[in-house]
Amino acid sequence: MGDILWGIAPIGWRNDDIPEIGAENTLSHLLSDIVVAGFDGTEVGGFFPEPAILNKELKLRKLKIAGQWFSSFIIRDGIEQASKDFHAHCAYLKEVNAAVAVVSEQTYSIQGLDQNVFADKPHFSNDEWTTLCEGLNELGKIAVEYGLKLVFHHHLGTGVQTLEEIDRLMEGTDPNHVHLLYDTGHIYVSDGDYMTLLEKHMDRIKHVHFKDVRENTMSDCKIKNTSFRDAFLAGMFTVPGDGCIDFRQPFEVLKKHGYEGWIVIEAEQDPAVAHPLEYALIARKYLDESLLMRAENEKEVY
Repeated sequence: MGDILWGIAPIGWRNDDIPEIGAENTLSHLLSDIVVAGFDGTEVGGFFPEPAILNKELKLRKLKIAGQWFSSFIIRDGIEQASKDFHAHCAYLKEVNAAVAVVSEQTYSIQGLDQNVFADKPHFSNDEWTTLCEGLNELGKIAVEYGLKLVFHHHLGTGVQTLEEIDRLMEGTDPNHVHLLYDTGHIYVSDGDYMTLLEKHMDRIKHVHFKDVRENTMSDCKIKNTSFRDAFLAGMFTVPGDGCIDFRQPFEVLKKHGYEGWIVIEAEQDPAVAHPLEYALIARKYLDESLLMRAENEKEVY
């Protein structure tokens, strides 16, 4: 799988939305753990330094940057303001040689609020959908100017969460400029199915998050009407190999279609509860034994 780069997100070490958890984990700590766990790189976290400093730390460890999250407010603030903010975002990513800009529309998002993430998600009006799609097309063109791909992140607690909503976004945007980030965990918790989205929109997928789900914890959180933040602090998400998702299925589809790019391991957890390096190693072991070794064996058979 020489055309796939394997990354692990910094959110297992520090969380941008809850700065107090994992605050003791420095950039050097994070990057060195990633080397120990055998990954190719990571995504940019909110605590990352200016490009010159980051590039030196990456070079010392032979690591790469996949991309970085961008909270767009196209509907709330308008396309012009979103474009201005996105230019600055992409300029940073170009300096650190990233591949993608991860965009999530945060207008009306409840992911940071104390609301039931399983029942209270926002919805957009027809006019708002039009504005969103037009805005994303513009942002996608900006990304190209910086040598990047815009990948849209469907996300729990937002207006683009379900397969139906993702379908509408894909139909309303330019496939040359707006691509899709496929996140196993978010679509599974939302729709109870992680394969239909992949198979339906494989041609638009240019970035992947492999996130696992602890089904018992998810069920308990649904019963308790838990917020997104409380759900992940309770341990709803975890790394591949520690939950209920069989990653052999999506990996086979990605291979079959010749996917090229990053697959990033991501699991929002409290680092005080889920030791970041320990869980990075759990994920690495699972990938090596259940996905990569199996793929190599299949190549030898043929």
